[in-house]
Amino acid sequence: MSTDTSRLANRGSLWLPIWAGLCASLVGIGLARFAYTPLLPALIDAHWFPATAVVYLGAANLAGYLIGALAGRPLAARWSNVTVLRGMMLLVTVSFFACAWPQSQVWFFAWRLVSGISGGVIMVLAATSILPHVAAKRRGLASGAIFLGIGLGIAASGTLVPLLLSHGLQLTWLGLGALALLLSASSWFGWPREHLHAPSEPIETKHQASLGVQVLFVQYALMAAGLVAPMMFLVDYVSRGLGAGIHGGALIWTLYGIGAIVGPVIYGFVADHVGARSAIRWVLLIQLVALGCLLESRNLITLGAASVVIGSFPPGIVPLALARVHQLVPGRVAQNTTWSRATVSFASFQAIAGYAYSAMFSASQGHYGLLFAVAGAAIGLALLAELALLWKGSLERNTAAGAG
Repeated sequence: MSTDTSRLANRGSLWLPIWAGLCASLVGIGLARFAYTPLLPALIDAHWFPATAVVYLGAANLAGYLIGALAGRPLAARWSNVTVLRGMMLLVTVSFFACAWPQSQVWFFAWRLVSGISGGVIMVLAATSILPHVAAKRRGLASGAIFLGIGLGIAASGTLVPLLLSHGLQLTWLGLGALALLLSASSWFGWPREHLHAPSEPIETKHQASLGVQVLFVQYALMAAGLVAPMMFLVDYVSRGLGAGIHGGALIWTLYGIGAIVGPVIYGFVADHVGARSAIRWVLLIQLVALGCLLESRNLITLGAASVVIGSFPPGIVPLALARVHQLVPGRVAQNTTWSRATVSFASFQAIAGYAYSAMFSASQGHYGLLFAVAGAAIGLALLAELALLWKGSLERNTAAGAG
């Protein structure tokens, strides 16, 4: 073990790079994407842009995220991971400041696109720059801590952003920029200096691993499709669909945010102890039950509990998927490439699902149940894909045992 690895293996020094990763996910995804949601009404009320343009401008971040997921590895090949990650955090910071002055729709779209690109690059590079320095038995928890930033961003969208909005829309963007700058500065020297080769770990057979990766891509895409509907329409469903009003919707979103905060760490911890594959199976099953509660119950207490579970899902599945990649694929380069492709799969279906749900909502004249049913079907298919893989592996083992 190298001196650098020994230092990072120390618990105290380990948290410095994890802090850097958390700050990156908080700035690049947590704030850059989710802080926009509570800004939508304010942008319309302030007449910065027409209502239709505000939704279109919001989609720019999702499009940029897909571009960033594709560009992450090529950028890292040209410059170092750390240089690219620092640059992306600064770009998000600049985008916040730039959005404080809406020069035109093109100007605003460009900067929202830039923030999305930065988020996609950060998703591809942040954890893979840190986890090789972490002992294998602690990587799930470490990746959960890194992606805790996404959950904190979701929580901030329901707490910090409304507080900033009380001082005006322009000051809100400036405040987000100042926060992003502070987080970028605090994490600047926290990134690991060297790229280490992860120690070899037990993996499945080549055939099983190849099939497992394909199934993971499908599952991750279906998870993306499943999480979008509650993320987009849960608050509106409670506020208007159930007649609970703005305060009821705000309470549900707060609970969703609490789930988003605890999700990554809990999911990562579970992955360390039961394995990524088993963890994914149980998480999908629990998520399916929570979505069922949205469809069947109108009780706010039940819906509140379901919201915590559903909120844990968007940031929580990231460390699970990453742990599964490490379980299936040997070698750091191959793992990084596979993770990049998984992120592209997720980003593509997330963007497609966003537009598809909007179209369904309009065509069904506001039928929330239809949206949640489609989301549940996506999660159910992801679970069936896992069970089919499990059944296939069991059948192959029984056949081999019979032949022996």
